[in-house]
Amino acid sequence: MWFFFALMCTLAWGTADLFYKKGNDSAETSTHLRTLITVGFAMGLYATYLLFVQKIQFDPVNFLIYLPVSLCYIVSMAVGYFGLRYLELSISSPIQNSSGAVAAILCMVLLKEFPDWLSAIGIVAVCIGVVYLGVIERREAASEIQQADKRYVSSFKALIFPLGYCIIDSLGTFLDAYYLDDVMTTPLRNVTEANIEDVANIAYLYTFLVVGVVCLIILLARKEKLILPGTKSRTIAAIFETAGQAVYVYAMSGNGVVAAPMISAYCIVSLILSRIFLKEKLGWQKYLAIGIVVVGILLMGIAEGLLEA
Repeated sequence: MWFFFALMCTLAWGTADLFYKKGNDSAETSTHLRTLITVGFAMGLYATYLLFVQKIQFDPVNFLIYLPVSLCYIVSMAVGYFGLRYLELSISSPIQNSSGAVAAILCMVLLKEFPDWLSAIGIVAVCIGVVYLGVIERREAASEIQQADKRYVSSFKALIFPLGYCIIDSLGTFLDAYYLDDVMTTPLRNVTEANIEDVANIAYLYTFLVVGVVCLIILLARKEKLILPGTKSRTIAAIFETAGQAVYVYAMSGNGVVAAPMISAYCIVSLILSRIFLKEKLGWQKYLAIGIVVVGILLMGIAEGLLEA
């Protein structure tokens, strides 16, 4: 089932990326805080559903135990949101999503998780496709950005943000694979095979809610308006972000070394949706990158099917 969950996560986060793009306003200095607030409250609502409707047994100490993983994800997302003020999502997203390749390498080196040969080919294909797309986007941006347009910069300073996201997020993904790999070795307390993923989810979701509340307090202290253009798109993005998170931990608990690069390919979904709904043009090189990633994902699916046969 991990492959199905990874695919659902890829689709959900790719759709969220589209609405992040629609709701982003580079001229709005607090846009990253507003996004964190929206996502935080959406995450909190889902955590409350798990805790009180699904009645998941949760030991509060797991908030602290899972905090390193939660902070890696939340900080990486905050860095990514802030970086949108300086770099277009179409450029930053492929760079950010190379974190899946970094996480897969960490899992292989430190956790000794090695994929079968067919999955390995799929991983390489996905990584090549994502990196190739990033190169194409970067080249196009360099030729299109006007020097007089100070909202975006094409210097290394702008790339610090997606690179920072990539490094921090890959560390979080690696830690997730460690925390969720085996119920017998996980640092989480009072968990079973049946609830380990939900316990990790609740800890992360409520931590994000706390961050959202803090950001809300900051905006209220600044006496800034809470509802601005783009709020609807950010809300839809937050819903899909939360939906992706709902299945993400199940994907990572199954086969993290393969799931990580697969999920990182959600930028391809965003690119396709942008072509359909935002009428963004795609050249043959982008279609080639998409094709390479799709082939890689298909190979992973075939490999999973062979293992279950």
